Amino acid sequence: MPNREIRKTALALLILIVASALAWADTKKSSAPAKPAAKSSTPAKTTTTHTTTTTTRTTTTTHTTTTTARPGGMTAAHPGGSVGGRPGTAMAGHPAAGGAMRGPAGHMTTTRTLPGGGRASVTTRANGRVASIHANGMDINHGIHGGRTIRSERNGRVVMNDGRHGGYVQRPYFSRGGRTYYARTYVRDGHVYSRAYRGYDYHGYHYYGYVPDRFYHPGFYGWAYHPWIHPIYYGPAVWGWAGAPWFAVYHGWFTPYPVYATAGLWLTDYMIAANLQAAYQTGVEAGQQQAMAAQGPPPGQPAPPPPAPGPADNTQDTQLSPEVKQAIADEVQAQLAAERAAAAATNPQPGAPAAPEPAPAPAPAGGQVPDALSPSERVFVVASALDVTTTANQECGLTSGDVLMRLTDSPDANQNVNASVQSSKKGDCAAGQTIAVGVNDLQEMHNHFHEQMDSGLGKLADNSGKNGLPAAPDTSTTAGEVPTPPPDSGAADQLQQQQQQADQTEAQVK
Repeated sequence: MPNREIRKTALALLILIVASALAWADTKKSSAPAKPAAKSSTPAKTTTTHTTTTTTRTTTTTHTTTTTARPGGMTAAHPGGSVGGRPGTAMAGHPAAGGAMRGPAGHMTTTRTLPGGGRASVTTRANGRVASIHANGMDINHGIHGGRTIRSERNGRVVMNDGRHGGYVQRPYFSRGGRTYYARTYVRDGHVYSRAYRGYDYHGYHYYGYVPDRFYHPGFYGWAYHPWIHPIYYGPAVWGWAGAPWFAVYHGWFTPYPVYATAGLWLTDYMIAANLQAAYQTGVEAGQQQAMAAQGPPPGQPAPPPPAPGPADNTQDTQLSPEVKQAIADEVQAQLAAERAAAAATNPQPGAPAAPEPAPAPAPAGGQVPDALSPSERVFVVASALDVTTTANQECGLTSGDVLMRLTDSPDANQNVNASVQSSKKGDCAAGQTIAVGVNDLQEMHNHFHEQMDSGLGKLADNSGKNGLPAAPDTSTTAGEVPTPPPDSGAADQLQQQQQQADQTEAQVK
């Protein structure tokens, strides 16, 4: 072969070898594993969607909860908030679907799916009994020693059941001078009556204050405030307490005054007795529920564990001390003085010089301070059954007539303040315990105290000069800040409907 042909053949072979080598190199590079991305220091976020379906209407509301995953730890949960727009009552946040979240006093909150696709937030106590249910637009709470309350709010209307014997329906009444007034229609053992409340805000929370619908003549308040000329005897038989079941139960705890030197002392016993009657009724209802539970659960369902007193509860009756009773009497005197001043400001006496128009005061920072946080008001009488947590993280219950003293003035993030239990009954939080109590709950105690005092003043006026009571100088009345609102004719039906809806919701949860 000529040399020229040999060189051409060798050159072709060399080109072929180089091309093959380059092709092999590209194949090797493309098959190599990808370089890992740099690790991000930002925690991953997971989104859980909770869907709550209201059975009373076709609207379906979807709540989206975003939580942040923390390496090696639990998922961050929502802080406690107000129940149904009610400040001061903390409710555990919604956990992820199927998950659980620990709360105070050994409570466990879970989210459950209801028949039909709705969801419920259910909190159980350490003994396995249901403490509360939030579902279908309702907050259902079971007391530690029995009893059930139900609260719902929709379109500004509040429906509150505090037991099988009563509750109230609240609706906006009217507005005047930048103030909004609300009408509460109470249904108590078949009796229907209404009261007026004024709404106001404080640090982003809404509160309601009781507004008297009438005032008495200043002379009547003076007669009620100052000592009577002669002390009177007004025994249990005259009161109508002799032979009453509640008086037999609490007679060792509550001792009426032997004589009454002032109307304030008479009002003190009147109000304590009214609260004890409510506590007795609550105990009867709780006993009925426990008796029903003792009959056994429906077929196929396990029996719930029996309730048991907590370590923070009283184990025996303790008498209402004279010192605590005097503190209640002092609160009565303070309320009498405040109402007398309000009566004079609202309805000045004929012929009296007109008071100068006061200069407009600057709006307080954060809004109007609730009466429950007033520095001059420290002692509160419990108005209805209430479960609280001690500083030792133990749950205990309070019932009507127990006495608290507020210790702190600034609410925490859950709108709770500290209070000391001054006096309580068997099975309730032990005297001397420091507890966390909602500002709204204290405000309702204040409202109830004021309502009861006005009811007692009415009884004094109606019985002036009768049954041993001294005659009052003037029992005429004048209009209060607002007129008496008309009772809601459908209040009883709304309360009954709410009870039925709560029964249905609890059956779905179980």
